[in-house]
Amino acid sequence: MSSSIIDALASPAVVLSLGTTTVLLLGTTLYLINARGNASYTTKQSPSHDDDLAACTPPDPEKYPGGALTIYYGSQTGTAQTFAEQLVREGESAGFAAKAIDLQDLMDEVDSTDEADGGAGSSTSIGNVLCRSVDEGGKAKAVFLMATYGEGEPTDNARQFVDLIKVKAGIDSLYKLDESPLDGDAALEDLSCLDFAVFGLGNKQYEHYNNMGRFVDMALEKCGASRIVPIGLGDDNDDLEGDFETWKENVLWPALRKSYVKGVSDGTEPSKRTESDAIALPSCAYQVEYLQGEECEIAKTNSTAADRVQNINKHYVYAVDCTVSAKRELRTESDPGSTIHMEIDITSNIGTMKYQTADNLGVLPRNDPTIVEAVAKALGYNLDQLFDLHPTSNKDNSKIEKYTLPFPTPCTVRTFLERYCDLSGLPRRSDLKQLGQYARDDIDRKALLRMAAKEGKNEYKEKIVERHVGICDIVTRLCPSIVCPLEHFIMVCPRLQPRYYTISSSSTVHPNTIHITFSVTEDTKKDGCKFKGCCTGYLERESKGEPIRVFVRDSTFRLPKEVERPIIMIGPGTGIAPMRAILQERSHWRKALPSKDHGPNILYFGCKNRSTDYIYRDELESFQSEGTLTELHLAFSREQDHKVYVQHLLYKQSAETWKLIHFDKAHIFVCGAVMMGAAVVQTLQDIIVDHGRMSREDAKVYFDKLMVEGRFVQELWS
Repeated sequence: MSSSIIDALASPAVVLSLGTTTVLLLGTTLYLINARGNASYTTKQSPSHDDDLAACTPPDPEKYPGGALTIYYGSQTGTAQTFAEQLVREGESAGFAAKAIDLQDLMDEVDSTDEADGGAGSSTSIGNVLCRSVDEGGKAKAVFLMATYGEGEPTDNARQFVDLIKVKAGIDSLYKLDESPLDGDAALEDLSCLDFAVFGLGNKQYEHYNNMGRFVDMALEKCGASRIVPIGLGDDNDDLEGDFETWKENVLWPALRKSYVKGVSDGTEPSKRTESDAIALPSCAYQVEYLQGEECEIAKTNSTAADRVQNINKHYVYAVDCTVSAKRELRTESDPGSTIHMEIDITSNIGTMKYQTADNLGVLPRNDPTIVEAVAKALGYNLDQLFDLHPTSNKDNSKIEKYTLPFPTPCTVRTFLERYCDLSGLPRRSDLKQLGQYARDDIDRKALLRMAAKEGKNEYKEKIVERHVGICDIVTRLCPSIVCPLEHFIMVCPRLQPRYYTISSSSTVHPNTIHITFSVTEDTKKDGCKFKGCCTGYLERESKGEPIRVFVRDSTFRLPKEVERPIIMIGPGTGIAPMRAILQERSHWRKALPSKDHGPNILYFGCKNRSTDYIYRDELESFQSEGTLTELHLAFSREQDHKVYVQHLLYKQSAETWKLIHFDKAHIFVCGAVMMGAAVVQTLQDIIVDHGRMSREDAKVYFDKLMVEGRFVQELWS
């Protein structure tokens, strides 16, 4: 059997199609996967319900004088999960039996009756599950690493946990944490058995900075849990890894050692390495089994193939192949940039690919084949070699019976490097530290470890971030002495994550196709090499008739049910995507329900120049002509001496905007860059102050209420 055939058989789409029961099951659970999303994973075997979460046997007090320590993480792209793994590795040397658990795995243990409102006394209530690993004093110890996604939202794998703990803590809203969060309804869960610490991963460019970390910290306290240390907050817009390192080394570990490890004083700090220290190769979580001849026959294809892929990477299994049915350039030939309109035929997957207007489409990108070949050559890999993956044995050399893996196997090395490795994305400093351990040349090793250290963050920024250096550049050009066995590279290299695009079509008008709109990310590095975004570059390479792997994910955009409600849309550049979908939907219902009173639809769109990047111009003018688009405000930033942006035009319409918001209960949708979103929020609050005759503080409360009611929604990217 050829490798190409085997790769096809190993692909998730075929696996799902060979078992009818599995197909039906996955089809009915796809919505849950979309809602719960991409939970993170651990590089060691994932905790199984029987072996990890339910384990109550106390750790060896001589080996682990600090007792058990559980690190829970809510992660969207894998950073919080990576931090959790770091704490697990450091925990053993600090005297703790540490384990990392995905919050979705935690919730899978919680009794479904507890998720409703009862079950507090159940053995699988949230309190009992969190407090299973108690020490001699009757306390369990846990660290929560909570990433905030988008505008103050939980990550997909933390959503269930956040929803439940919000109810248990009696907290009304995720967006009113500064308004006496410990007041309100009494907590429904007693977590006095839990000692906890929280580190939040956020970005100060977003309004609700580190909302999830702050929420979990407050909710646990309200439920009676005891805070070990003050919350730590990391800013991804600055130095997230540095913030985490400072918190864990100067705050978390000293407090944990002092409180739980006998004979440790205040001044005890984690041991530190210098760049000149000799470093032994790390143990590996995986074993690679190379398949030859008859061994290439795929193992029995059944539902367990999907079950053994880790939560954060379930999209590798549930994504489906859909065909590109149309593709066109939206900018004029005189514009050097590229914005592409793409249509994807979902007819053959209509059962699992149902979407709602302006939902998100997750796209699984593929690395450029030239990059894949260069990396394989540098590391000495045979791209056509088929392999399977297994976890290493337990510490007592016993076989691990229950485990999950980072991606579907068996597969070829080519498939692994092309689909599952983030070869061109910016590596974290912790990635450089791990890669440095495989460099044979002392200069290469020291260079990587120096940039990985806190003291080297400026060098890291200059040589890695500003030059768009990916792992592919490191192993092929910068540090060619790296020799990394395949199983170790699987452990070290970050996974290639899906990219999300807000769908630019109405599901009512186009039920069998999904439209997306994207600008191709392209730049020139300081060394003169061209840099192109991984996913937009991949989509640009794909032609009509080619398959791409995609899945639908819920978005925050939801149209009001009442057609008479006004809608204000603000979407410059490719931020127009969901607005196009909304206009298609409103146009349809305007024609289908002619006797109804239909509310106004107002759009603020911006670009550089009317003649080059005014995308979807014909469609917008058509919506105007038919009466669907009531007002169209255009901001062409480069057509005059001073730059004009959408927020400037919005403020010019401040009186009308206030009337629509306050009296007509308009819905406001914003899509685009973070800085634009912040400027629009500020402008709207200015309008509320000026025309609502409110103080700045009252205007913010008014605006937050719009968010809680779902009347102000934005999807932004940095």
